[in-house]
Amino acid sequence: MKVLVIQTRFGIGDMIIFSPYLKAISEKNDVKLSLLAKESSRANELFKDENFIDEVIKLDSTNDRILGFSKLTREIKNKNFDKVFIFNGSIRYRFLAIFSGIKEIYQYPFFTSNDVIFQTAKVFTENYVKKVLSTKPFINLNSKTVIDVKNKFNFTNNFKYIVLGISASGPTKRWDIENYINLAIKLNEVKNCKFIIAAGKNDTEIINKVIKSKIGKNCLSLENFSIKETLPVIKNCDLYVGNDTGFMHISAALGVKTISLFVDSPAYSYSGYSDNIEAIVPEGETLESTTHDTLGKNKISFEKVFEKTKEYLIS
Repeated sequence: MKVLVIQTRFGIGDMIIFSPYLKAISEKNDVKLSLLAKESSRANELFKDENFIDEVIKLDSTNDRILGFSKLTREIKNKNFDKVFIFNGSIRYRFLAIFSGIKEIYQYPFFTSNDVIFQTAKVFTENYVKKVLSTKPFINLNSKTVIDVKNKFNFTNNFKYIVLGISASGPTKRWDIENYINLAIKLNEVKNCKFIIAAGKNDTEIINKVIKSKIGKNCLSLENFSIKETLPVIKNCDLYVGNDTGFMHISAALGVKTISLFVDSPAYSYSGYSDNIEAIVPEGETLESTTHDTLGKNKISFEKVFEKTKEYLIS
């Protein structure tokens, strides 16, 4: 039997949130899955040490959207899938399944939108597997790789290792970089700390501000690391504090306690799925009210973040 899963959201965090349901479908059918996903989700790297994925079929500029529909249909049809699970309500992907000759099609209700993504995925999958599923994802890594990275970067018990998630998908979602620098300085006064700067190549300006600061000598930047290389580094850390980014979801799924600042994104949708995530929202907002266009980057107090981080640091 060959089973295809279609999960087309862009983000790394999205893919991590959906992973418990992919695993459940794989277990129910006793097969490894083929996964149709966007390259930006980094599914190949996230799941490299997992045993529920057979292949990742990449959606890119050549086979995505209307213009690539014929090419994608040929690609999927040639693989002769027996079942497909479509984690969206798009009519286009229903047509893709039909035109590809897939007999068993399971899909969200058409036009599903503005949903709490982990809840919709949970209900959809539970209806198929006929059992209650946890929403909490776990990323499995090769234990030798984790130890090798620990030795390579000299992780020791003399320090607490904190991931600073300074990156974000846009400026309205990013707590000010000076706040993170001052936070690192104050935390280092509480405990001897080293900081892993979770940011990418597009974040050079803010990375340099951290590296050139008073705390810079205690920092390692991940800007030139692939996601595959990032995973075992974060696994060796004690705590994540930062913006709502893919690095935050990675940290939580690796079992790292995670403090996430939600200033302009759906806080409940992107934190409620895991008890590893402690969400901090702008003053006057709740988990449910904090969403896109909240524009609350200046409404999260430094002291609140510091006290919450210190609490976990010394516990």
